[in-house]
Amino acid sequence: MILIDYFSKDSHKRALFIFNLIAPIYKLVDKYLNESFSKAINILSEEVELQNKIILDIGTGTGAWASQFLLYQPQKIIAVDFSKKMIAIARNKKLGIDFQQMNANDLRKIQDNTFDIVTSSYVLHGMNKQERQEVLLEMKRVSKEYIVIHDFTSKTTPFIAILEFLERSDYPYFKNHFLKEMELLFTSVKKIEVENGAGLYIGKII
Repeated sequence: MILIDYFSKDSHKRALFIFNLIAPIYKLVDKYLNESFSKAINILSEEVELQNKIILDIGTGTGAWASQFLLYQPQKIIAVDFSKKMIAIARNKKLGIDFQQMNANDLRKIQDNTFDIVTSSYVLHGMNKQERQEVLLEMKRVSKEYIVIHDFTSKTTPFIAILEFLERSDYPYFKNHFLKEMELLFTSVKKIEVENGAGLYIGKII
């Protein structure tokens, strides 16, 4: 891990540095987020059929968001992240999820229309508009039905604001413009507020 990467103009290098750095203590963040994740997945289950689905989680971290889908008895969950340390921690949880190291904007190992649902939580706001576009197009390519984004929708808490400052993310712009970015790519898009400035963006492909 090279400190100079934090000051890089390359957002990918900055994010990778930060998430490898915080991986050992990320379970504390998971604990903070789990209640919110649970509420979000309950709301999602009212909008999208989750049972017996094949699901891909992009930027899974330690698997907290992906694990919420287990409550609905999916057929299979594959969860990917670019951080080797995050994936190692996720695998140690032994959740029955297939965790793989992979970059969100490069899913070339995955064939078109492989998954029923492709999802991510708190990933896309950390990218610039062009990077988000690349990732959304890849998510769309490998999905048959839905893209589900769990991310910022409105005013965020001070704790989250500090994390985003350290990450130097694009979240202020994201909150104001992401819905329109989704609408340009999907036949229908629904935005649902959940709590604490976060919510769901559900894009339907068919």
